[in-house]
Amino acid sequence: MVFKNLDRRSFMKGSAAGLLGLSAGTLLTRPAFAADLTVGILYVGPRDDFGWNQAHAVAAAALKEVPGVTVVEEENVPETVAVSQSMESMINLDGASLIFATSFGYYKPFVLEMAAKYPDVQFRHAAPLWTPDDPKNAGSYFGYLDQAHYVDGIAAGLSTTSNKLGFVAAKPIGTVLRNINSFALGVKKTNPAATVQVIFTGEWSMPVREAEAANALIDAGCDVLTCHVDSPKVVIETAEGRGIKCCGHNASQAPLAPKGFITGAEYKWSTIYKDYAAKLAAGEALPNFIGGGFDKDFVQSTPYGAGASEAAIAAADAAREEVKSGKPIFVGPINKQDGSVLVAGGATLDNYDPSLDQTDYLIEGVVGSIS
Repeated sequence: MVFKNLDRRSFMKGSAAGLLGLSAGTLLTRPAFAADLTVGILYVGPRDDFGWNQAHAVAAAALKEVPGVTVVEEENVPETVAVSQSMESMINLDGASLIFATSFGYYKPFVLEMAAKYPDVQFRHAAPLWTPDDPKNAGSYFGYLDQAHYVDGIAAGLSTTSNKLGFVAAKPIGTVLRNINSFALGVKKTNPAATVQVIFTGEWSMPVREAEAANALIDAGCDVLTCHVDSPKVVIETAEGRGIKCCGHNASQAPLAPKGFITGAEYKWSTIYKDYAAKLAAGEALPNFIGGGFDKDFVQSTPYGAGASEAAIAAADAAREEVKSGKPIFVGPINKQDGSVLVAGGATLDNYDPSLDQTDYLIEGVVGSIS
């Protein structure tokens, strides 16, 4: 039963004692998954944001094509108790057996609380936050987008004439810093003289600050921009409007920059979503954590735009194949900004080294501060 025009959170608020005349005990009694599967997906913003939410929405559309799978979506769900209300609605109104909670702030406490309350429902969250102490019907999935940002950097390093590249970032957390560092390593590999300047906005979605940061970087001489914010739309449009090149993030922004778009780093969540559906259909348990990059088809590069030169395309294609085959991105010598050694000369960090998940630094060659 799908109530497409019903505000799920309002409905749940108005049905404290029961739902459609059913008792609370009845609500918690749900049939086990058999042949059909209903999947609930929550987005923190609009599904057409050209970014984080759209990347998941593209995967949701692919999942809808799988026989026997029904997808129920709700967008613009803030990282508040509204998350719990929306998940309960999907479970109790629509019969969802699998919930994808796609925003970072959904996990604690909301996914954890709902997983404890509904042990027969599977909850999966798009960030590597699950721990063995968490409910066994909860879990995390993640695509290591730094691999694609490294490939972006390879192309971007061959696309600058000023040797100054700009990066608009939301918050200085591990995943964001890892993406910045990997992009910078790609840039330095093809253009050792170049630097990457970063400005943090402090929020995942703050269009005014994103525009201000993009313009400030361009005013400082940056002639290629990229970013890590929920929706890169403002950054990409600003770059295009001011006649410089750009690389994308999360989903494809190629239509926004017909002249300057080089390539982009995209999640390919459809690989994970379809795999989960197949496992449940086969009666198999879902993993509590799954992550991967190019090698597992969890991330991809956006097709090249008009801003990509033949040299940039050739170098990026080669780099992508190397990373896919397991060649490390972090090859020493690499120092942190403070001069301390991150990777010694002759040493490497595996692309899935657990320490990279705890990144709390920027590397030499990146201009900007995380404090």
